Amino acid sequence: MYEIIQMLHSYLAYVALAILFFAVANAIMGLVGNKMFTMTKDLRLSLFALIICHIQLVVGLILYFVSVNGFSAIQEFGMGGLTSAARLLAVEHPFVNILAIILITVGWSRHKKFLDGNKKFKSIAIFYGLGLILILSRIPWGQWFN
Repeated sequence: MYEIIQMLHSYLAYVALAILFFAVANAIMGLVGNKMFTMTKDLRLSLFALIICHIQLVVGLILYFVSVNGFSAIQEFGMGGLTSAARLLAVEHPFVNILAIILITVGWSRHKKFLDGNKKFKSIAIFYGLGLILILSRIPWGQWFN
């Protein structure tokens, strides 16, 4: 069961990062190009990025509570007994990624309040972009490519 959830979390991360990258790039191009915010392309891409990131978060939280590297490692060794790699998986990765999902959600909520396309694109570009940077900063790269 653990291996299946871990594999799902790993492969879904590729999809989530790609969609989030496209949503940020689309918002930046729309903002720079002074384009209209369309309901078919721009809204759907931003919404799909939001949804896939939330699904990734739920899968990650399930993995966190069934993993030996997550919550149980903190209970067993305490915060002082964790190595830097274990601390990344047990504390930093979940905490920073939850903050990233909060930023993405705020960006989605803020964009709905605006009528102007530039303000919509700006909200998505800033908050989704910050979320993407936070996510990229806490990926366990050493384990991801093994």
